Amino acid sequence: MIPLGLAVAPGIAIAVYIYFRDKYEKEPLSLLAAVFGYGALSVLPAAFIEIILDLLLPNPETILEFAVVNFLFIGLVEEYVKYFVLMKAVYRKPDFNEPFDGITYAVMISMGFATAENIFYVIEGGMNTAILRIFTAVPAHASFAVLMGYFAGRAKFSPDRSQVFLLLSVGTAALFHGAYDFFLTIENTGLIIIGAFVSLIVALWLSFKAMKILSNASPFRYAEFFGVSQKDSMQDDV
Repeated sequence: MIPLGLAVAPGIAIAVYIYFRDKYEKEPLSLLAAVFGYGALSVLPAAFIEIILDLLLPNPETILEFAVVNFLFIGLVEEYVKYFVLMKAVYRKPDFNEPFDGITYAVMISMGFATAENIFYVIEGGMNTAILRIFTAVPAHASFAVLMGYFAGRAKFSPDRSQVFLLLSVGTAALFHGAYDFFLTIENTGLIIIGAFVSLIVALWLSFKAMKILSNASPFRYAEFFGVSQKDSMQDDV
C-alpha cells in the first residue's frame, strides 16, 4: 500500500504545484481533473503502439538502434499521445485563454500519464522503484510537459506562427524524452550520470524559465494588479 501511495503522490503533488503557479487566472478544477484522467488513460494507446513497434526492433544492439527505440518508439510516441490529448481535449476550449494555460493543461495530462505509468512500475518494482521515480521519471515527465505546453500556448496566441510552435511543442518534448531514456538504456554508469541526469537538469531549467516567461506575460497580470479581472472587463464591454 505504501509503494502505491508513493506512485500516486508525486504526480498529484506536481499537478498541485503547477495549479498554483498559474497565478492570475486559474483553470476550472473539473476540467483539470478531466484532463488528468485523460492523461492516465492515454497510457493504454501509447503502450499498445509501443508493443507493436517493439516487434520491429525487439533486441536493439547498436547505438543507432537504441536511438531509434528511445527517440522514436518511446519518446515520440508517448509525447505525441499526450499532445493529441492536449489538442483534442482543451486546445480550442474557451478556458484556454492565455499562453500559460498550455503549460497547465499539458502538465495535468502528463501527470495523469506519469501516475498511471508509475503505478505499473511500482507494482512490479516495489518501494525502491517508487522512491527512485519520485526524483527522476515523474519530474522528467513534468519538464517535458512544460516544454510542450509552452510552445502550445505560444501557438494558440500566435496564429501566424502556430504551425511552427505546434511542431516545436511535440518535437521538443519528444527530443528531451528520447534523450533522457536513451542515456538510461546505455549500460554505462558514466553515460547515465552525464547523459540522463544532465538532460533532465537542462529540461527542468528550461521548464522553470518557460513558466516564468509565460507567467510574466499573462494578459491577466495587470488586470489583477488593478483589482479588476480581465473576464470582468470583457463582460463590461459586452
